[in-house]
Amino acid sequence: MNDAVSIANAVCKGKVSALEVTKAALATIAARNNELNCFTTVTAETALADAARIDKEIAVGNNPGVLAGVPFAVKNLFDIAGLTTLAGAKINAENPPATQDATAVTKLKQAGAVLVGALNMDEYAYGFVTENSHYGATRNPHDLQRVAGGSSGGSAAAVAAGLVPLTLGSDTNGSIRVPAALCGVFGLKPTYGRLSRAGAALFSSSFDHIGPFTGSVRDIATVFDALQGEDDRDLVCTKRPLELCLPQLNRDISGIRIAIADDYFLIGAEPEALAAVQQVADALNVTEYVTIPEAHRARAAAFVITASEGANLHFEKLRSRPQDFDPATRDRFLAGALIPSNWYLQAQRFRRWYCDRVRELFQNVDVIIAPTTPISAPLIGQQTMILDGEEILIRPHLGLFTQPLSFIGLPVLSVPVQRPNALPLGVQLIAAPYNEALILQVAAVLEAKSVVSVNKTL
Repeated sequence: MNDAVSIANAVCKGKVSALEVTKAALATIAARNNELNCFTTVTAETALADAARIDKEIAVGNNPGVLAGVPFAVKNLFDIAGLTTLAGAKINAENPPATQDATAVTKLKQAGAVLVGALNMDEYAYGFVTENSHYGATRNPHDLQRVAGGSSGGSAAAVAAGLVPLTLGSDTNGSIRVPAALCGVFGLKPTYGRLSRAGAALFSSSFDHIGPFTGSVRDIATVFDALQGEDDRDLVCTKRPLELCLPQLNRDISGIRIAIADDYFLIGAEPEALAAVQQVADALNVTEYVTIPEAHRARAAAFVITASEGANLHFEKLRSRPQDFDPATRDRFLAGALIPSNWYLQAQRFRRWYCDRVRELFQNVDVIIAPTTPISAPLIGQQTMILDGEEILIRPHLGLFTQPLSFIGLPVLSVPVQRPNALPLGVQLIAAPYNEALILQVAAVLEAKSVVSVNKTL
């Protein structure tokens, strides 16, 4: 699979046309999507027109942008002008088409990228497996019998399978990082509010992030830089100066203090997941450990808040059309609707306390490493797994190590650890808010040492 930056460079230099790149991507999607079920909509006509326009811009000497001619696709909760925004739901298919693109889609188009379609997901972004009862399961390119993760499963699988080099997803409790890990690609959850969510259907407003999936650190940095910027359409989008990450990738990291998350993050994971963390630690010569306090309570509080906010958002439809929900989503929303208000308020109080404790932690460490998921991709339809000798449900527990970090909006990059002839696993690189550049610098070192890179399909 060609990376996004290489494609853009080739297009700008006239080595290949944007139209040729787009036609090749559409042909690959047509050949492989039936078995993978990544795309719910392919926007071939508009993609070809956009590619032709980019070629005309280049022909007259204009700069089409840093992502010139790069095919991309987005989770189907992003608004795409002229398409109905599904958010993985049968009910939403009845809505009128969006009248304008989501801000993130607009920014990537302005950078020269070519939108080729919308991608499958868990209904209303509530899940970790992308086994959608309305639109089918997205299959893991490494083993078609296994899940791609979720809720941005279509986004991760499309990059892992080489259908497109760049996709967008969203992350509430781990919905970028979990599928990135299980599919063996890079997935970035930026700081809460760092990127605009305008035009993206929300699940839990106080948690939701958007971010990219790619096949390289350079691509992640390039896309993140293109997506930055304040946006009056999103009230939580941070008003702060741009901090471009791409120019910082090759900086020396010897002064960056890195530690391994212990305690909670070393419990309840398969040995192979912990071995992946150790592989990253060894490559970085990291021997120090740090304890993220009360992570188990943070995860419990995250469940309370997201379930409550999600249920409130969809309450009217839960009352009037319960039969039209994915049963798994409906039951979790109904449970969320029954959560007492004092539980929600106490969870929010704890959230403020936890944020202060973790902020103190980052006075002594810059980057923390931890497993992304406790296991590699389970089988489609598999309901339970064994961890620490106990049988537990898969769907909620794939986010075991991601939820405590989403809880206070920390920037996290899931990097794919090299595991030849084995199913992919990811490791999280975690930093204090607005320190995306730090984790990308560390990831670039790991990539240069061939410790992390996109895992080839088995």
